[in-house]
Parts: sequence; structure tokens; C-alpha cells
Amino acid sequence: MSHDASKEKFSTRAITAGRPPRAGDSPLNAPVSLNSTFTAGGPIGYGRYGNETWSATESAISALEGGRSLIFSSGMAAITAAYSILPWGARVVASHEGYSGVMTLLKQYGESGRLKVSLVDVSNTEEVLAALPGADLLWLESPTNPCLDVAELPQLISAAKAAKILVMVDNTFATALTQRPLEMGADVVMNSVTKFLSGHSDLLMGSLSTENSELYASLESARKFNGSIAGPFEAWLALRGIRTFALRFAQSCKSAQILAQRLSDHPKVSRVRYPGLVTDSQHERAKKFMDTFGAVLSFETVGSGADADRVCDSSAIITHATSLGGVESLWERRRRWPIESQSVPETLIRLSVGCEDVEDLWADIQKALSVI
Repeated sequence: MSHDASKEKFSTRAITAGRPPRAGDSPLNAPVSLNSTFTAGGPIGYGRYGNETWSATESAISALEGGRSLIFSSGMAAITAAYSILPWGARVVASHEGYSGVMTLLKQYGESGRLKVSLVDVSNTEEVLAALPGADLLWLESPTNPCLDVAELPQLISAAKAAKILVMVDNTFATALTQRPLEMGADVVMNSVTKFLSGHSDLLMGSLSTENSELYASLESARKFNGSIAGPFEAWLALRGIRTFALRFAQSCKSAQILAQRLSDHPKVSRVRYPGLVTDSQHERAKKFMDTFGAVLSFETVGSGADADRVCDSSAIITHATSLGGVESLWERRRRWPIESQSVPETLIRLSVGCEDVEDLWADIQKALSVI
């Protein structure tokens, strides 16, 4: 009986994609391929060029994002590979308050002359459009990390493609369960697989997905010869995490909405940033093309940065740590990192909502805020 996987819901694809072919006594799960060397005559050739476990994980990500996917040793390895295919001196338009790793990399590229960098407020559509003439790449991150600004993705992608500008989108915060940039016309989608896709805070991995065969070949070559390859065991762990991705993400998004609403009324909180709030400046735009509002929120406390640090240190359930997307809730004051954008408020706390009971989380947050 034929089966059209493209008709499956995304929650089903996360469970079914990347499985071995069915046969008598065939394994249900893809095995870990611990090989660096392969007998001549096959399609892989060498352990830096391919791996059966990579392929299974890439198939699962492709089923979610679309196109063909490549996994890398980290999110930053994937991002670096994406930038590496640009010619020397190419001009990049990107967010002025994006992920700090990207901000640091672009700063280095700009200072060295490797790239010409124009930083914009991606939530200001007119500002982004005005920066596009002469650009080679539009790098979009939406919602942004950590301020949760939302870019008008359909309009910006369309405008850039009309001007023959390459478009790449960091989809880590939103994930394919919220928005699918390739369907909007983007050329490449990046995910930090470390975060929501794997979901257990136990591996580093990144991915790039594209429907363009020439771009795929260039990115694959960058992985081969830059050596930014994922380990097979990490790939296997990521694939196992993807199986529960939709369930975890749905629970975390539901709790994030509740916590954002409650934080909005807390006397120790001066502002909450979460596009799911009807009072949020990004809400009307986000609901046009986002299926959910995500599992990350940010809020600003009253008082000083030191007060915000004390809040993060005072939780019992939420862990004070720098990451996101796991089953466990994590928070931190982002400006504790010197590389964070200086325009991010000193007291902004980024909260990645996990899968704990939301009432337990709220009790933990209230207790922590009481130290201010």
C-alpha cells in the first residue's frame, strides 16, 4: 500500500520520519553507525562525508522543515558554514539584537573585511526593506533572541527574493511547528538542534535545510572540508529527541502563555516580552503567520541587574543556566554575558519554559521574585 508522508501532520512526521525500511525483524530505530572508514564502491566514501545515522536524523528534520537537511557539530558550526559560502566582501543584513553568537561572528567578519554587515531592527519592516538594496544575504531571526521581536517574514522574504537576495532564517525559537520559512520562499533554514528538536540538554548540533540543490551542494561541501561534522552518537540522541519534540513543545508553549500572562500582573516585573500576549507589540503581526507563540519568554524585573541575578539564583525548579529548549525550564539574565547586545535591557531575564507542571513553575517564580 502506498503512503504519502507529505499528508501527515507535523507531529506525526516527527515520530515517523527517518525510520529504517520495514521488513521482517528490521529494527524500529536507526542504529548508531560508529564508522570512520567504509569499503570502496558505495555512496559515502569516508566518515567525514556521510554517516547512516546522520542521514536518518537529517531525514527527520527535512520532514519538518522541508527541503533537504544537513546536520553540523553545533548551531554555530551550521551558521558558520552558511556564511562561508558567501563571497569575500558580501553584504549581509541582519538583526541588531539577534543571537549573541551570530552578533559576535558578524562583528568579527565586519572588522576583518570578510563581510560588510548592516544591522537593522528586524521588527521594523520599513527599516529592513530600506537596507536591502545592494545586499547579498538577508539573515533573519524571528522571534529574536532574547527580546522576542517578530520579523514580518512573508513580506521580507518576498521582497528580498524579488531583489535576488539570498535569504536565510534562524528558526530555532519558533521551530517548524510554528512557522516554516522555506514554504514562505526562504533559501535556507537554520536550527540549533541542541535546543527544542533534541530537547534534553545533552548534545550540541545544528542543521541547515534547503530546497535549492546548488545551495545544498555548497553547504555539504562546506561541512566536508571545514570538518564541522556531527558525531553519530549525538545524531542518534537528536533523532530520539525529535520523536517527542511535538509533545514537549506543545506543553511548553501552553505553559509559556500562562506564565507570560501571570508575570504581566506581577508587581516585581516591569515588562513581559512574549508574542502570545494580546498586549504585546508583536502580537498582531505574529498571529498572521505563526501557528504557536513559542516556549520562550523574556521579562524585565524592577530594580537592578544584580536584583535580576538574585532572582535567577533563587529558584529551586528552574535552573539558572544559559540555554533553552529542553524538558527542564531554564532562565538567566542575558546581560551577564559581555557579548550580549548592549541594547538588551540590564534586567531582562530569558525564560525557556520546560515541561514541568505550570503551577509548580509559577510557585517557583513567585518565590524567586520575592527576593527583590
